[in-house]
Amino acid sequence: MQETVDMADDPEYEEEEPSFSDPEDFEDDVDDEGEQLLGDILKEKPQEADGIDSVVVVDNVPQVGPERLEKLKNVIHKIFSKFGKITTEFYPETDGMTKGYIFLEYASPNQALEAVKNADGYKLDKQHTFRVNLFTDFDKYMSINDEWETPEKQPFKDFGNMRHWIEDADCRDQYSVIYEAGERTAIFANDAKDPVVSEERARWTETYVRWSPKGTYLATFHQRGIALWGGEKFKQIQRFSHQGVSLIDFSPCERYVVTFSPLMDTKEDPQAIIIWDILTGQKKRGFHCESAAHWPIFKWSHDGKFFARMTPDTLSIYETPSMGLLDKKSLKISGIKDFSWSPGDNIIAFWVPEDKDIPARVTLMQLPSRQEIRVRNLFNVVDCKLHWQRNGDYLCVKVDRTPKGTQGVVTNFEIFRMREKQVPVDVVEMKESIIAFAWEPNGSKFAVLHGESPRINASFYHVKNNGKIDIIKMFDKQQANSIFWSPQGQFLVLAGLRSMNGALAFVDTSDCTLMNIAEHYMASDVEWDPTGRYVVTSVSWWSHKVDNAYWLWTFQGRLLQKNNKDRFCQLLWRPRPPSLLGADQIKSIKKDLKKYSKIFEQKDRLSQSKASKELVDKRRAMMDEYRHYRDQALQLYQEQKEARMELRGGVDTDEPDSNVDDWEEETIEFFINEEIIPIGDL
Repeated sequence: MQETVDMADDPEYEEEEPSFSDPEDFEDDVDDEGEQLLGDILKEKPQEADGIDSVVVVDNVPQVGPERLEKLKNVIHKIFSKFGKITTEFYPETDGMTKGYIFLEYASPNQALEAVKNADGYKLDKQHTFRVNLFTDFDKYMSINDEWETPEKQPFKDFGNMRHWIEDADCRDQYSVIYEAGERTAIFANDAKDPVVSEERARWTETYVRWSPKGTYLATFHQRGIALWGGEKFKQIQRFSHQGVSLIDFSPCERYVVTFSPLMDTKEDPQAIIIWDILTGQKKRGFHCESAAHWPIFKWSHDGKFFARMTPDTLSIYETPSMGLLDKKSLKISGIKDFSWSPGDNIIAFWVPEDKDIPARVTLMQLPSRQEIRVRNLFNVVDCKLHWQRNGDYLCVKVDRTPKGTQGVVTNFEIFRMREKQVPVDVVEMKESIIAFAWEPNGSKFAVLHGESPRINASFYHVKNNGKIDIIKMFDKQQANSIFWSPQGQFLVLAGLRSMNGALAFVDTSDCTLMNIAEHYMASDVEWDPTGRYVVTSVSWWSHKVDNAYWLWTFQGRLLQKNNKDRFCQLLWRPRPPSLLGADQIKSIKKDLKKYSKIFEQKDRLSQSKASKELVDKRRAMMDEYRHYRDQALQLYQEQKEARMELRGGVDTDEPDSNVDDWEEETIEFFINEEIIPIGDL
């Protein structure tokens, strides 16, 4: 057995009590507020301004008596509860009448900011337009110095000529190329002989690049946001911080850029989609995003004055620069499926499917008046697609229908003539399945791919001024699934991309002649240059892991270059801004084109002679290099002569008159094999 001893009973053991007293020379260096010891608790200490930053003051509210007060409160609550949860409402009164201003407290400061941003300037009626401010702003405005102070002058940032590439003496367009699986990005000036490097950088972007609509900016993607580059040396012009940004879109006027990130969004502070001011770099407004499957979510009018977004049963149209809803309200359109802006006017087109006995309809609406300028009723509709001609002269609505009594799908092309009075509509019916449709950019023709593989047909139509649509030509048995018009019209490429192994057909639609048939095996993309003189076909590493390259063709289908790039990913032509020439000036230039063509032909001959001179210079340099090498070899040969003669017994066998009479020539024969061939009976 083990004996347990209680130490407390041991007379030699005395329990020593702990002492919490400080030494005599100890100095307390903890401040009176105790932040060092209780920092985590003191952070939760109520602040003097708690709650105030969630309060807004609404001025220019109608002054009413007790009998109308409840109605006024309901109206105010309905308007302001859109921006968040209102926890407190206070209506000051004097002599039984409201004073014309009220106080509203929201659940969070972000909701109060949204109320100020969206409700300031809201027109309640003819006599009352709300002015909304944060309560905390009053202290800020009260503390403003009455004496004027001249703002400090900010240094001017010179980014160089932002459109320098247009002034190129040889009129060469630029394009961006991403290769080495995204590790390298280069900007090339296009040349019929060989591309000329304008700028090249490693890890310039983390995913891909994007040009702005007029070519002024190059956007690169990074984990923390996007950066815009421009000028002669591609300096950084602006950057926008948006964590995890994956998609962007520019306004047509290049004043705004829209960014999307699936990472940054909260219920109180919408940051999934942000609209930025490019010139100032400031955030204009944030929006929630349920899904970015159909990007861009916001679609811009041609001049950048309006942008619109579609949600279930609602079409919201916003105006710039306020970023607020047009007329402070959205359009209620039950069942709206799709919409699109005209590229030439502030007209928006949208379609609504059938609902019981109500037919489907396509509506054209003028903005900002919201006047419906044309409504087209459609029956037995399965689906619709909206296709605008680039100038906005025509709208084609591709309507898939199932006529009564049939099971197949018939396609109608409803052609709206936008420039004619009351917008007449022509119809082209096709009973075959439609693979692709595309308008001629600067004309009145359109092309359609229809049928089933291997019998795919390409049809070309012309919309005439007499109200008729005629078929010009049909090519049968085409290996094509895509249509690519030249930006200037007339010429196009019918391409069989990816699964069709890169079959190419170059067509001149002025007389519908097939200029050339070619192939770029496994081509994934086709890109026309802005002038319509060149077209690039490419095999992207993102789509296909071998044969990655881009080929340059003339508009007639003559192959000029094969540019192989390691793990080539993307090629994008740099857009050009609209021409400063008027219609009359362009007409005059076309009239005198023969006069200008002589100058161009002379330049081409000079370019060819220059190329010949470069070739001659190259060959001359190679000859000089060879002669230099030969002289070095002869010098070495002479230096080793004595050593050779010593090894050969003093005989100089290199000299033609050397004494070699005593030499005898001997021929030696070797038996290799013997082969017996029977001749047979002779």
